[in-house]
Parts: sequence; structure tokens; C-alpha cells
Amino acid sequence: MNTDEFRGLGFVPQKEIVYNKLLPYSDKLDEESNDILAKIKANLGRAVQLRELWPGVLFWTRKLSTYIRLYGRKFSKEDHVLFIKLLYELVTIPKLEISMMQGFARLLVNLLKKKELLSREDLELPWLPLYELLERILYSKTEHLGLNWFPNSVENVLKTLVKSCRPYFPEDATKEMLQEWRPLLCPFDVTMQKAIGYFELFLPTTLPPELHQKGFKLWFDELMGLWVSVQNLPGWEGHLVNLFARLASDNIGYLDWDPYVDKIFTRILRSLNLPVGSSQVLVPRYLTNAYDIGHIVLWVSSMLGGPSKQTQKQLSGLFNSITSFFHPSNNGRWLMKLMKLVQRLPASVVRRLHRERYKKQTWLTPVPDSHKLTDQDITDFVESMKQPVLLAMFSKTGSLDAAQALQNLALMRPELVIPPVLEKTYPAMETLTEPHQLTATLSCVIGVARSLVSGGKRFPEGPKHMLPLLMRALPGVDPNDFSKCMITFQFIATFSTLVPLVDCSSAVHERDDLTEVERELCSVSAEFEDFVLQFMDRCFALIESSTLEQTREETETEKMTHLESLVELGLSSTFSTILTQCSKDIFKVALEKVFNFATTNIFETRVAGRMVADMCRAASKCHPAESLKLFVPHCCNAITQLTVNEDVLREEELDKELLWNLQLLSEITRVDGDKLLPYREQCVKILQRTLHLKCKQGYMLSCNLLHHLLRSASLIYPTEYCSIPGGFNKPLSEYFPIKDWGTPGDLWNLNIHWHVPTSEEKAFVFYILDIILQPELVKLQRHASGELEMPRDDILQSLTIVQHCLMGSGSFLPFLDGERITDLVPSLVSLGETALYTGVDYDMSRENYRDAICSVMRKLLHHILENSEDDTKSLFLIIKIIGDLLQFRGSYKHEFDSRWKSFNLVKKSMENRLHGRKQHIRALLIDRVMLQQELRKLTVEGCEYKTIHRDLLRDLLRLSTSTYSQVRSKAQQVFFVTLGSYNFCCRDLIPLVLEYLKPDRQDISQQQFKGALYCLLGNHNGVCLANLHDWDCIVQTWPAIISSGLSKAMSLEKPSIVRLFDDLADKIHRQYETIGLDFSVPDGSLEIALQIMKSKNPTTNLPLPTSEEIEKGVQLQQAKNIDSVLKYERLVNSLLDSLNQRNLPWKFEHIAIGFLSLLLRDDKPLPVPAIRFFVQSLNHDALVVRKMAISAVAGILKQLKRPHKKVEENPYEIGRCSEHSEILVGDRPDNQWMLYDSGSLPRTKEAWVACAFVEKTHWGYYSWPQKLTLYAPVEEQPKLGLKREDMTEVEQIIFDHFSDPKFIEQLIKFLSLEDRKGKDKFNPRRFCLFKGLFRNFDNAFLPVLRPHLERLVADSHESTQRCVAEIVAGLIRGCKHWTFEKVEKLWEFLCPLIRTALTNITVETYSDWGTCIATACESRDPRKLHWLFEMLMESPVNGEGGSFVDACRLYVLQGGLAQQEWRVPELLHRLLQYLEPKLTQVYKNVRERIGSVLTYIFMIDVSLPNTLRTSSPRISDFTARILVRLKPLMDVDEEIQNHIVEENGYGEQDERTQAIKLLKTVLKWLMASAGRSFSTAVPEQLQLLPLLFKIAPVENDDSYDEMKRDAKTCLSLMSQGLLYPQQIMLVLPVLKEIAGSTSWHARYTVLTYLQTMVFYNLFTFLNNKEAVHDVRWLVLKLLQDEQLEVREMAATTLSGLLQCNFLTMDAPMQTHFEKLCKTRLPKKRKRDPGSVVDTIPPADLVKRHAGVLGLSACILSNPYDVPTWMPQLLMDLSAHLNDTQPIEMTVKKTLSNFRRTHLDNWQEHKQQFTDDQLLVLTDLLVSPCYYA
Repeated sequence: MNTDEFRGLGFVPQKEIVYNKLLPYSDKLDEESNDILAKIKANLGRAVQLRELWPGVLFWTRKLSTYIRLYGRKFSKEDHVLFIKLLYELVTIPKLEISMMQGFARLLVNLLKKKELLSREDLELPWLPLYELLERILYSKTEHLGLNWFPNSVENVLKTLVKSCRPYFPEDATKEMLQEWRPLLCPFDVTMQKAIGYFELFLPTTLPPELHQKGFKLWFDELMGLWVSVQNLPGWEGHLVNLFARLASDNIGYLDWDPYVDKIFTRILRSLNLPVGSSQVLVPRYLTNAYDIGHIVLWVSSMLGGPSKQTQKQLSGLFNSITSFFHPSNNGRWLMKLMKLVQRLPASVVRRLHRERYKKQTWLTPVPDSHKLTDQDITDFVESMKQPVLLAMFSKTGSLDAAQALQNLALMRPELVIPPVLEKTYPAMETLTEPHQLTATLSCVIGVARSLVSGGKRFPEGPKHMLPLLMRALPGVDPNDFSKCMITFQFIATFSTLVPLVDCSSAVHERDDLTEVERELCSVSAEFEDFVLQFMDRCFALIESSTLEQTREETETEKMTHLESLVELGLSSTFSTILTQCSKDIFKVALEKVFNFATTNIFETRVAGRMVADMCRAASKCHPAESLKLFVPHCCNAITQLTVNEDVLREEELDKELLWNLQLLSEITRVDGDKLLPYREQCVKILQRTLHLKCKQGYMLSCNLLHHLLRSASLIYPTEYCSIPGGFNKPLSEYFPIKDWGTPGDLWNLNIHWHVPTSEEKAFVFYILDIILQPELVKLQRHASGELEMPRDDILQSLTIVQHCLMGSGSFLPFLDGERITDLVPSLVSLGETALYTGVDYDMSRENYRDAICSVMRKLLHHILENSEDDTKSLFLIIKIIGDLLQFRGSYKHEFDSRWKSFNLVKKSMENRLHGRKQHIRALLIDRVMLQQELRKLTVEGCEYKTIHRDLLRDLLRLSTSTYSQVRSKAQQVFFVTLGSYNFCCRDLIPLVLEYLKPDRQDISQQQFKGALYCLLGNHNGVCLANLHDWDCIVQTWPAIISSGLSKAMSLEKPSIVRLFDDLADKIHRQYETIGLDFSVPDGSLEIALQIMKSKNPTTNLPLPTSEEIEKGVQLQQAKNIDSVLKYERLVNSLLDSLNQRNLPWKFEHIAIGFLSLLLRDDKPLPVPAIRFFVQSLNHDALVVRKMAISAVAGILKQLKRPHKKVEENPYEIGRCSEHSEILVGDRPDNQWMLYDSGSLPRTKEAWVACAFVEKTHWGYYSWPQKLTLYAPVEEQPKLGLKREDMTEVEQIIFDHFSDPKFIEQLIKFLSLEDRKGKDKFNPRRFCLFKGLFRNFDNAFLPVLRPHLERLVADSHESTQRCVAEIVAGLIRGCKHWTFEKVEKLWEFLCPLIRTALTNITVETYSDWGTCIATACESRDPRKLHWLFEMLMESPVNGEGGSFVDACRLYVLQGGLAQQEWRVPELLHRLLQYLEPKLTQVYKNVRERIGSVLTYIFMIDVSLPNTLRTSSPRISDFTARILVRLKPLMDVDEEIQNHIVEENGYGEQDERTQAIKLLKTVLKWLMASAGRSFSTAVPEQLQLLPLLFKIAPVENDDSYDEMKRDAKTCLSLMSQGLLYPQQIMLVLPVLKEIAGSTSWHARYTVLTYLQTMVFYNLFTFLNNKEAVHDVRWLVLKLLQDEQLEVREMAATTLSGLLQCNFLTMDAPMQTHFEKLCKTRLPKKRKRDPGSVVDTIPPADLVKRHAGVLGLSACILSNPYDVPTWMPQLLMDLSAHLNDTQPIEMTVKKTLSNFRRTHLDNWQEHKQQFTDDQLLVLTDLLVSPCYYA
């Protein structure tokens, strides 16, 4: 840090934006920034101390974010920490309004973003407040009831906030987090997802090594164990992967991943969901829950390197096994994932390398030397990725991913990556037939351009390729192929930016210090001139073929099409890049050429003319003096001669030559201002001649000239963008350009040449304004006051001139000024604006034309609106001018945004991520500095609102409600932009807008009405006046919107108005966030605010607040809270009043009710009248209203809920056990007391009171929470079942309505109506309503409801049954705190009711009853519901009512039991015992349901780490019992047919039939559990495998019966399962055994099973040598099977295993096949024509065929390349072309496949063969001639 800066600032800045130092006025910025920072500190501190969250704190935190945007983190470390602490305090204020919370959170994230600036010593942040914040918002208990409205973005904002604070959590945080969230780890419960999500988000992984004991070592083994043992990809597994990836990346070298590497890669491979084999059944959750590629990539790149090199080995294995999927002929939904993987992995490795080798050391733990990536590691990595990336270049998804991958790979190893890319590029440039190939290769070469051109040690011959590439790319400038043309422009521009185009050929003789490559480059560089000229010829040809006459019919538009404008942009930017990089000699030649082209032809000014003018402008920008000398005199003479005759001025159509010269002149003047001064007289003359042409096209071009002259003289901008400061015009002896190929700009010595306006230029600008603008203003002024009549065309012409003058000189004109409007918002702190210096010192002595234009425009506007409102063209211009008057300072926001975007794109495509440190091309860096200057110009936040602004805004409002729709919409756009830039001006304008909506106004037209509504609606990203998050505004707008329904101008016949109201209501609903009522500031933040005010450097200049001021602040804040509540109630009441107006249209009634429902809150009950309204609306005629009322009343009941007292209990005492220290999961002695035990159910009042009910199902499964709180006994709870007189007013209203039989009757009638036939489902909103009623009012309403329920349940209609189900669920959940007597009575009534319902169950209603029981049992202690369970368990499958009712009963029971998870082992055992004899069901639907129920019964039997054996039913016992019953099928060896034999033969037959029925049910169970359980019971399933193999059919045929199809599905699902390493050695023997089976179907299916199983567990297999050997043996054995189909399948399997590099084609295998091939066949005997052919092939034929198949498999395993051994094998194969069938067939198939897959790149592949071999091959591959 230089000391002088330190002296100037008084502190060391944390990290500032470096580009500020390069601005021409950088010396003034330190003072400015210190001044702003002092103001921010003083006012922010003061606002917090005076407790003024709004507007004070909010206003100044916004200023702080703007400060960071402009200066970076330019404050001292001390201030940095204080800002963070203050904002942390503010974000975690419990009742903070949500929009403020988001604002503070975003700023806090911004302050914490660069974590290297603050170490853990500097800052520590607690984690608990953040957890409470997330819990309150993301898991809100009241949001679903509509009591809280959060924006969609809140989740991402909060998560980012936690990520940013994570490095600073205290060292004990990990332990506390584990204690907090471990108890939630119950895998059967949704809390598992939540806990793992929190772990992923919160657990700190950046602790220093000495604290690892307190960090990840506390949880790593536990969570890793969990991940390794989970098999079926539950939703939370992805979160674990993200956590491990982050851990790996933060602790490289401190964790040994080797034991897990093969497991990790197996799971990564599975997660890519690649297809294997033909008949694969996909498990849907594998798609939805797959891992996030970004994290996989981080994990892999962090594990690379280190001593063992395990990861690289597996990574190479991974890419080898999936390479063929990248081939362009393959496509599928998995392709996107693969491309992402390829694109991101190199980027991640580059990031890691940068961190290890180039990044400055920070406080974060460095990577130990032993684990840094070595050069060898990098080479291995690049080698392993090369193949897939080169294939991905031509992928169906486009070449962009591959180009990014290559860019990063080339940074590391250019010599490995670039040559193969070039090999593909040169041929692609020659071919004319495959344009896609050209665009793909060019975009990849652009990616590697920088590495190619800079050469360097690794790839010195790189630069030699540049010129050949450029010359060959020229034909790509092709008018007929748009995409090719654009990529060629990009290609040429990229290379010419990197290389100085200077002819250095003479240096070969002059200098003797050149290397070989440099000499070569010197001699080549002589061709640069040739290249530039050829490029220009191509461009001229392009231009000539795109003139208007050529491309359009007469009738079409004259504007440029979108494509043409893109080509224009590409052409002009490429040409200007080339000229910038040229030497002076080449430039002169080019200039002459372009001048001749432009002056010897005449172009139309729309398309071709624009392109030529662009090229001329490019030339004049590079070397203004030389170019202007040629162009200006030529154009001026031509124009002067053509306008000598006065008649020209009045012509409607002008001469083409005149127009063309005007256009040319207007473009070439866009150059450096001071170079224009010599020509000023000529230019002004031309302006005076042409500005008043009659022809619009003519005077527009002249106005452009005016605009460009003013702009060039008045703006600040860099004048050159050369890649080397100072350009190339030095003799070769001093400066040698070849050394600068591809060098980055040096940020510290950029030497930008700025154009800063001189006094002479200023004088010139004002001279033009005086002689050109002044007369026009005078004319318009006279017209506006009625002294001078002007035709419309003249007004338009004058306005055009005014507008162009303003656009050209905007930066010289000071902003409008006037009185401040102060009374809009009271505040105790100053809300002043900050003025930024942008390099212009305003000259106050001259006339301020901005004021002059402003006053004339306002007069003219009023004149036009009163006299000729239909002159819309003039109005358009006036609107544009008003916008510029208010905002314009020399640049427009939208232009800035698109420049920023394109800057980022170019930066990305050419950056060097490896070395970092902003090593960009010089032109890019200059561009970035320029953007910084623009950013400063455009920063106009929080401007003071002055009277002049008010006047202009009112004018805009008047225009926004004018008669013509286009005028309205243009004015509204300017209106919205302006609203956003002035403080609090919205409050001033809302009343004016609402005037137009008042129902009693008679004078409002429909157009004004619509305009006003649009003003309220706002545009898609700006301010929405109707919905500002502020009580003052909403209190006005919402009631006004409703009452506008009574306005004269409102008509519901007009669809546009109806749509507007719909949009308004919709937008308010979408954007509304709960507005705060409590604005208190916690005391913790006051102390920090005081420190901020006291801190030095820069010292704040405000005095500390006095105690009186602080006292006043407290009072004001309390007053604001009271005021907010009053406004809230006023709003609700005024909405209710407007609802009660007679003849309000129904639409507005609905909107009003919608608004009311937005106003429900969880911290304040609704006012009484609103509650009465909602309760009555439950019986409203309109369905929409009833729906809103149901939700609202459910919310109101939640507001009225009384808190229940909880007490802390010790679970070990209740269970009478001692505590244990280690982690034990599952059924332990200390949680036995919570389980359901029919022996000790609370059936009496005493037992009920004594029983400790634990409602939440997950407590106690994994571990106990630190404090287990249970509900206190009844005596201590609030009294339930109050008498009416003891209730509050609100409760009385609800009580009266629901006790009224008529009201209830009507309500039930409505609730049992159909809404949408067949679409209705169990409605959770209605359930919440009833739950609330029974929870708050006890059983008060049961007597009235009871008869209705009994009546409805007997009616089997869908809607009535649903209504009962909703009420019953509400009843069961609502009776949580009832006394025992009441609960007992309730069940006496409910049990028969539910029984009846279950007998009447139908197809339509069974899912509703399932939902009802599941909802009723959710989060309830099973012992509380024992009546329900005992009733459901009575006899679910009794055959009464047929098979369907049985299935439904099971479904309902399953819903209840599944919610109880692990707490009802006894019920599960009873159910299993009951079901086992009934497994031989005949009916399919019952079988399926039983299968599903079995899944849930065994769900609890998981093999997760630390888990004790469950006391619920276990799979192993069950399987053992099943196998006994399936024995009759096991013993028989023939195929099993599914025919149930008629009832005549009993005995043995019967046993077998039963076994088949049983097997069908077992299959359903296996299929159902494949996707649901957490771990697969592999050993048990293996015992069933032989049976499945017997049944599964080979062909894909749907005509097979259900059992065979199920068996096939089961096998497919089981083969995809994830295997533990120890299970592999169990599976293989079973497969071996089946491979010896007599059924060839079974042998065939073994192969398909094997393919999938090996691929889906690839690395686990590869890790086990014995397993690989066994698989190989198995496949080779089946290759010699007697059945032809089996042999062919074995060959396919072998080729697949070779292709994914599971097996390798080694010498022993090759000799084995060759030996088999040589098996002699017996001679063919002459047979009698009639004799039967031998059917059984002799063993010799099988062997010989096996050998041929083996060779064929090897050839087909390399579909896209030709390894060295392949030619010989092809020759061996061809020898068998004339063998007996089936050998001949195999050979033919193989050859035709070889030909098909190698055709694309045959030119390359040919190189591998000798000439003789090629001859033989050609003979084989060319089909014989039919006519021979």
C-alpha cells in the first residue's frame, strides 16, 4: 500500500475498485469517497440511535450499498467489522418487516462477500439468531394459513446469508448444531430432509486444522456412514453430497478420501442416469433426486492429487466408461448432465490450481504441499478428459460447453488439447457440405485462442497456426449463411484483438537475437496486409449483396431486419478491431481502399449505407487526423454542390447522393473531439444548410450530424483501444511486436488516452447551441404563446433539432434545480442526495439550456394538449425530451446495461482463470474503466424531490391519461422510470392518480380511467404504485381501486378494462409482503451505532444525539407503532365499507375480499367486523368467496388459539433407564415407553392423565433433544369448553354462527357440492377450518354437526363422502387437548361412523379417506388414537364387499400406520401375522395393495450405521417363511407357466397353485419397495433371484401375463440397485449357479442382469479383483453356450464391458478367441434334398462361433475409433466370411456395424491400416454388384 494514499485517506482501505484510479479525475475521488463515507457513518449511526428504521436506516443502508457499488470496500477494517455487526443485529430483529429484512440481508451478504478480507480473529458471528430466522420464515407455522406473506426470493436470500456468515461461526458452533439437529434425524420422517438441509447450510468447514477436532471430525464418520449405507437415493442424499463436496474443497489434504473413492464414483456414475441395455425400467426418483453437477465437480476436483492418485484413476475410469455417450449420434435427457460435467470439471480444477499456485495467501487454510496438484497430476487429468471433450465438440446441445472446457484445459496443457482441435478445424474449413462442423470447431478455437497465440514454453509452435487459420476463415464471411458469418466475425475479431497486425519481416535481417519460432513468425507477418485487404474485399461483397434493392420486394419495410442489424454489428466491430491493431502502413492502405469504395458508389441509407458508413467510422476512429483529411472535404463539397439550388430545401424526396454523403459525414464525425475542431466552420455550414430540409430523411441525417458533433466535443471517453499502450508506430529496432502476441494489458500501466473536453471544445458546443438551438426555442415559444402559426411538420422538425441538441450536449448542462419538497416524510436524520463528480465543471456564467428547454417544452405541451391533442408525433418527441431533461447526463441506462452484458461475455470467453489477477486484454480493461465512468454518471439514487420535478411528473401524468393509447404508453414508461429516482415522490402523486378513479367524478373519460389504472399497475420491474410496502399508501390505493367499480368510466363490457383489473389484483397478490406493525430497534444495535459514529478515519462530522433527541426518537417510534395499527384497522374497515356499498359489481367484491384476506396477520387479530364478515361469507352464494372465507376463517381460528403450557421432562426417567453416551439409533430401552403397547393403553381416565404423550413422531428415534418438552397436565392448561359469557367478542361471533343449526345446515350443503367433477381432492383448507373449530371450542359444535355427519356418511356420493372425511380429520386432530371423557365419547360416535364410511367406499372416495386417516394420525401419539387403530385393524381383508373394499381398507390403514413410522411395532406385527395367510389373493388390486402395505411394514427394518435391530417386523424372518411356501416352485426345473389349474386335481397341484399366487404378491412387494425403502435387503432378495430368472421372459412382449412382466420389472429394478462391496461376492455365486440352469431363458436373462448391475456398480466391482475375474469367466463361459441367442447376448455383454473399460482387450483374451476361431469344422456331407438338416450344432461349431463372436465383440466395443489391434482382428474376422451359418451372419453384421460407426471420420481412421489391409476391407465393405 503506498503511503501517500494512506496519508490522503487516513486509513488502509479493505479492497477498493481499482478502475477508479484510472479515471481522468481520479485525484478528486479520495476526498469525495471520504466525504460520502463520513456522511453514511454519521447518518446511519444516528438513525439507529434515534430508532428510526424507516426512512432513516433504510435510506442510509441503501446509500451504503451504492457506495460499495461505486468504490468497492473502501473503508477501514474497523469500519467493515462495525457495519457487519450492525447489519447482523438489524437482520435478526424478530419482528422486522420482511422487505426490510431482505434489504439488510442483501447488503450484509455484499459486505461479507470477500471472505479473505476478514479473518476469524477479526469477526465472530453467532449462528443461533440465523437459525431462528430461517426457522421462522422457511418453516413458518402460519404461512400456509395465509397469516404471513413472504416473497419468493426470500429463501435464496436467507440461504446466501447463512453461507456468507458461515466462516465466522464460533468454534463450538458445530457441537451445538449437532445437539440441536441430531434428534431430527429420523429417516422415515420429513424432519430428516430438514435436518440434513440445515447441516448442509450451517455446518462450518473452514475451521483451521488445529480446530478440526471441534469441527468436521465430530460428524464426518457419522454422516459419511449414513451416506454410504443409504441405497435408494432419498431426497436428502443430495444435500449430504453438497456438504461433503464443500468439506472436501475447504480441507484439501486434511481428509483421506481413499477408503470412499470407489463408493463416491459409483454413486456419481449412477447419478448421471445413463441408459444401459434395452429394457430398462427407470426409477423416477433417480431422476428427481439426482446429485447437483456443480457439487460433484467440486468434490472430484478437490480429491485429485495427493500421494495415492486413487481419484485420478477412478476419474479416468469414469470417463472411459462414459466416453461413448458423448458421441454426437447419441442423444437423450441425460446428455445435458454429461455436457455440464464436461464443462465444469476443468473450470473447477483450474480454480483449484489458481488457489494453490497463484492466489495470494489469506487466513483460510492453505493446501499442504503433499496434496498440491503436481504437473503429472494435471497432465493425467487433461489426458483423461481429452477424449470426451473432443467428442462433445459436435454435440446436439451445441459446442458451447465443449468450448468452455477446452478453454480451461488449454490453460493447463495447451500442447495436449490444441493440436487435436486444430486437426478437426482445418478439414472443417475446407468442407463446404457441413456448416455445423465449421461453426462448432471455430467456436472451440475461439475458446483456446489466447493459449494458442501466446505459445509459451509448453506450446511454442502455437502462434504459427494463427495466420493460416485467419486466411482460411475468410470464406466464412458469407452473405448466405448467417450463423457461419457471425462466428467468422467473432473468430477474426478474437484473433486480431490478441495480435498486433504489424509486418515485421524486415526484422529477420536486422536483428540477430531471434528464436527459431520468432524468425518464422516474422516472415509470416508479411501476409498481414494481404489478409486485411482480402477481408475488406469480402466485406464489400457482403455489403453489395445486402443492399435494399437486392433483399426486399418494393412493398416491404425499409428498416433493417434483426439479422441484418446483427451482421452490421459484427462487421463494424470486427473491422474496427482489425484497424485498431494494424500498423500505420497497413492502415493507410486500408483507409484508401475504404475511402474509394465509399466515394465511388452511392448507397441507400437503410442497410448497405449503414454498413459502409460504419466501416468508414471505424477508420476515422482509429486515426482521426488522416481519415478526416480525406472524408470531410469530400462530403462537404458534395453536399454544398447538391444544395446550391434553393429548391432542394423544399423537395419531399431527396437525391440519393445527397442523402448518402450526409449519412457518411454524420458517421465519420463520431471521433475524438479535438481532431474535429479544424473542420468546425465547414460542419456548421453544412448544418445550417441541411437542418431545415423539407425531406424528413434528410433532416434526420443532419440532426444525427449535429448530435455527433456535440457528443464528440462534450463527453469524456478513451480514444484508443490498442492492445499495447502507445500503439505500434515505432521502428522495429526499438519495439518488436512479435513479443506482444497475446499479452494481457497491464492494469497498473494502462496509459489510457482520455478525451477530456478542452475550453475550445466547450466554446464550440455553446456556439452551436447559440446559433442552432436558440432560434428554434424562440420559434416554439412564440408558437406556444399564440403569436406564430406553425404547421405540424415544422413543429416536429424544431422538436427534433431540440432533442438532438439536448442528447448531444446533455453532459454540459447542469441538472434542473428548484425548491425542495420536504413535507412528504418526517425524519430525524438528513435524507440529502450525494452528488458525484463526473469530470465536468459546469460553467454557470452561460445560459443553462436545460432550464430554457424545460420551460419552452412545458408551455408548448400545454398549448398542444389544449388545441391539437391529435398531434401525437410531436407529443412523442416532447415525452422523450422531458425524459432526457430529468435524467440524461450523456449516457442511457439501457445502453449501459447492454454494454455491461457484452463486456462480461467477452471477458468470459477470453479470460485466464488460471493466473487470475485481472490479466485481461488491454482493450477489455479500458472498456471496464469506461463502464466505471458511465456507472458514476448513471448513479442517481435518492435524488431530492423538487418543485420542478413535481411539475414535470404532473405533466407526464396528464400525458399518461391522454386520449391516444400510444401517447399514454410512452408517457407511462418515462413516468415509471422517473418515479424510481426521486425520494418519496410516489406519496405526492398517488392522490393525483386516484383522482381519476373517484366514483363521484362525472368528467372522466374511459381513456383517462384506463391511463390511471396503468399508472397504478406500473411496469414489470419498476415501482407499483398500487402496492407500495407502506401503510400510508395502501390505505389510499386499495379502497380506491374497489370503489372505482362505481365510477361512470368503469365498464365491465370492455375486455381491456376487465383485464386491467385482473392484472392489478394479480400483481398485488403476487407482490404483497406482510407489512410490519412493530418498528422497534433492539438495544444491542444502539451500542454498535454509537461506535460507528465515534470511529475515526473518516471522522463523522455530526454531533452525537442528545438525550432529548434519543427520548424523542423512542416516543416517535412508539407513536409509529400505534399509528401503524390504527392505519391497519382503518384499511380493513374502509375495505369492509366499500364492500357494503349497494350495486358494487361482483368483480370488485371479489377483489376486495382478496385484499382483505391479504391482511390477515399472525401478530394481530383481524378487527371484529371483518371476522364477522368472513364467518358470514362461509355461506356466500359465490364459490370463489366461499373458498377465500374458508381459508380466512381457518387463519382467524389460528389467531384465536390459546397457548398451551409445556413442561420439561426427562425421557430417561419416564422410561426408567440410565443415559448412554454413544450414539445408538432405533429401538432402545429408553424409548420403549413411547411405543404402542396394547397391554398398557390409556383406556381409563387415570391412565390417560398419567400417560406422557409425545406427539412428534421423530423424537427419540436417533437421539433425545436437549430439552424434551411435553404438555403440562390439564389443570395447568387454559380452560376449554367455556360458556358463552366467558368468551371474547370474536369468539362469541364464531360460537353463535356455528351453534346455529340453519347456518350449519347451509354450510354442510355448500361443502358437499361438487366443484370440478373428477378433479376434487381432500381439501386441507377445509380440514384446517374444522380442526381450528374443535381445537378452540372443544366439542361445543358436535351436537349440531352429528346428525349431518350421520346422514352424509350413508350417502356414497363422492362429494358428500369427501365432506365427511374433511370434518372427521378435523375432529380427530382438533381433539388434541380434550379431556378423557370427551375423547372417549367422541370415539364412541366416530368408530361406527368410519366403519360405515369404509363399507360405502368407492373408487372415487378411497383416496380421500386415505388422506383423512393419514392427516388425522400425523404428529399424534399413537396411544392417543388407540380406538382408531384397533378399529382399523379389526379385519381389513375379510372379503365382505368384494376385493375392492378390501384393497381400500388396506389403503386407509396403511395411511394411518405410515404416519406412525417406528412407534407401532406391535400393530405392524399383528398386521403381518394377519396378512401372511392371505398373501395368495386372487385379485390383482388387493395383491398390489398388500405389496405396498408390506413395503411400509418392513420400512423400519433399515441397515443404517449405529442402528440397533428393530423391534418392528424384519425382512429376513419374513423371507425365510415365504421361501418355505415357494419351495414347490424352486424344486422344479422347467419353466413356470401361470395357469391356475381347474379344481379337479388336488394334492401336490394345489400346493403349487398356491405358491404361484403367493409369488405374484411377493413380486408386487419387491416392485413397490424398490423405490421406497432406504436400504435394500440384498441377501434376502438373492434367495428369490433363481425363481425370478426362471419366470422372466426374454422378448419385450406385452402379451405376456402379469406375473412374467412383473418378474422382468423386478429383475430390472434389482439389477440397478446399489450394492455394498461385501454384497458383490454374494450375488456372483447366485448368478453363476443360474448360468448353469437348463432353461436358456434364465441363462440369457443372467447376461442382461449382469450388464446393468456391473455398470451401475462399476467402481465397486473394479475395486474387487476377484469379482472382475468372476464376471469375465461368466461371460466367456456363456459365449460358448449351446443356445444361439445366449451366445449373441454374451457377445453384446462382452462388448459393453469392454466399452466401459471394465474388461480390457489383453493378449490372453485375444489368443483365447483366435484359438477358438481355429476350431476345425467337419466337412459338409452331401445330403439328400429331402433329408432333415442337422438341428443340433456340433460342439465344434459352437466353439468356432464363440471365437468369432469374441472378435466381433472386441471390434464393436470401439465404435468411434480404431485402436492399434483392430486392423488385425478385422482381417481375422474376414477369413470367416464363408463359414457356415450362424458364423457368416455374425461376420456380416459386424462388418456392416463397423462401417456404419466409422463412416463419419473414415479419413482419420484410414491411417491405421496398411495398404493391403485397406484393399481387403474395401472388398468386404462394398456390397457385391447385382448385375455382375
